[in-house]
Amino acid sequence: MLNMDFNSTVVINSDHLDWIASPRAGVWRKPLAREEAERGHATSIVRYDAGASFPDHGHPLGEEILVLDGIFSDETGDYPAGTYFRNPPGFRHSPFSEHGCVILVKLHQFQDGDHAHITMDTNAGEWQIGQGNLKVLPLHEYGSESVALVHWPAGEKFHRHVHTGGEEIFVIRGEFIDEYGRYPAGTWIRKPHMSQHTPYVEEETLIWVKVGHLPSS
Repeated sequence: MLNMDFNSTVVINSDHLDWIASPRAGVWRKPLAREEAERGHATSIVRYDAGASFPDHGHPLGEEILVLDGIFSDETGDYPAGTYFRNPPGFRHSPFSEHGCVILVKLHQFQDGDHAHITMDTNAGEWQIGQGNLKVLPLHEYGSESVALVHWPAGEKFHRHVHTGGEEIFVIRGEFIDEYGRYPAGTWIRKPHMSQHTPYVEEETLIWVKVGHLPSS
């Protein structure tokens, strides 16, 4: 197991990790959290070399993807950086990348009853005004879980707050900061239920964030 203690804070700069070969030639991974080697709960950065592919397969407990770079494809189409997917339990596909891509992937983490199938081009999304000068692009909500992109303008500060059900962040660009550290682009952060902090940025920053989804004990 890797980083499966949900009561602990985990911070990983994925740029400092080596790529590890997957069982499929041309597909590489940087594991961030993993229940078992090739099954169960997993969060990873995955890279497809140009021309790499996976055979048809399903995800019994769902798959969540954010395309970070390049173009990710399957039999339903071609999806550029900024595309967000939720492939629900029972969904099957045969992914590939003609020219290569990098994606953030979360497996087997859908809540019971969540069967939403989402394909969203966040580049064309309708941003909402958040607290202060933040801009928020909602991606998904179900039960206590909420997923969004959050744009922080340079110099923005946010009040101290508590994460009921935890918080998970991936820094897409810029640098996210709180009283515990500085987190450049490529950093994955997972904070447990009832954790709290006072975040801010010095430069324009974009993060993917999920809250309310982690166990309470």
